[in-house]
Amino acid sequence: MSSEVTAKPGLAAGLRQRHLTMLAMGGVIGSGLFVGSSAGIRLAGPGIVLSFVLAGTLAMLVMRMMAEMAAAIPTSGSFSVHAERAFGSWAGFSIGWLYWATLVVVLAVESTAAGIIVNGWLPDIPRWVLVFAFMAVFTVVNLAAVARFGEFEFWFALLKVAAIVVFLALGVLAFLGVLPGTHFVGTANLVGNGGFLPNGWQGVVSGLLAVVFTFGGLEVVTIAAAESDNPAYAVGRAVRAAVVRISVFYIGSMLVVVTLLPWTSVQIGQSPFAAVLTHIGIPAAGQIMNVIVLLALLSALNTNMYGAARMMYSLAQRGQAPRALTTVDRRGVPYPAVAVSVVFGFVAVVLNVFWPDTIFQYMLDAVGSMLLLVWIIVACAQLRLRRELERTAPESLTVRMWGFPYLTWAALVAMVAIMALMIADPSARSQLASTGILVVVVLAVSLWWRRARSQS
Repeated sequence: MSSEVTAKPGLAAGLRQRHLTMLAMGGVIGSGLFVGSSAGIRLAGPGIVLSFVLAGTLAMLVMRMMAEMAAAIPTSGSFSVHAERAFGSWAGFSIGWLYWATLVVVLAVESTAAGIIVNGWLPDIPRWVLVFAFMAVFTVVNLAAVARFGEFEFWFALLKVAAIVVFLALGVLAFLGVLPGTHFVGTANLVGNGGFLPNGWQGVVSGLLAVVFTFGGLEVVTIAAAESDNPAYAVGRAVRAAVVRISVFYIGSMLVVVTLLPWTSVQIGQSPFAAVLTHIGIPAAGQIMNVIVLLALLSALNTNMYGAARMMYSLAQRGQAPRALTTVDRRGVPYPAVAVSVVFGFVAVVLNVFWPDTIFQYMLDAVGSMLLLVWIIVACAQLRLRRELERTAPESLTVRMWGFPYLTWAALVAMVAIMALMIADPSARSQLASTGILVVVVLAVSLWWRRARSQS
């Protein structure tokens, strides 16, 4: 072992306030918004704006709960550690490994999708070479000192934010008829083609089911807070800034789309953003959106690789993964945890390449609704830990959940209702079933792991 490597030092505190804010935005603003929102628009029509308002409100409440716990108990394991403290080691083990598995599968999705885009520009380069290159580049980025990683992701995420701001500005100018070739639109597209709620409130609910998962990735900021100079202060500021901005971007973007375009013209699987840019006469709109989606995918790939490595490091610290994964280098980078996460990311990529409709699709289904399960456990843990912290360490509650416990219970009821709606939806039922099987497997492994450790 090199003399510069040791298992004793912990993670470095190199992330600044702006890094944390952009990490949250980098993890959540992805292809789900730029392309995936098309499905929600077709389900809800202009009512998709209300779907995003509801989903954004729910995300804001959950992130406030996460911020409260992260500020009081800052740790790279975030909600996994909080669940363990609230309910026992089985809860921390299970949710930590499930979240890690989710991120590993998402790495494969994002890197493969990025490879497809670039392969369209460079058809002579095999797609697998491009996917390998993306994974390799971001592995190197994640092996850098955390301050450098944070700076890299700050600028990467800033490009996505700038793209959305430009889109919103162009949309407003087109709405007002200021851009060449445009005229004042008014509310024709909002109330035409069946009205604002063409499919009624059922459409809004269906749209909610389609878009709520686009808010996944926000939780990475509570993981990263442990590597900031002042976690208790930084996490509250970062969560508040990120959630508000993302909600504005998401809701504002959808409002631009359904105001400028008839919702019936939006095609599932095609970017509604590109359709708007084409509609208002922006040259090469499709290629512009391909560049933006590529940036979004690579930024999310970078952030999720970071989140997976830190969750694995935290599991190892708590004896719920091999202890060797607690090793860090002299800069505080947990390079074995990064390596393990990347290796399994590569395995998932291979599965996606050779068995996209069988093995990988099952894995994708299994982690598809994992975000909702994580959020439910966050709410349950916050209900219990808040009472405990009020008794034992009230001074640690520098960030407090609004309207506790009423808003926590309201969010919990809403998430359980969403899960019930998914059970009633045939297209989502298989996702929940696959997730349920994965949860049972991880719980069984958790019990076996605890028994094996107690006997050793």
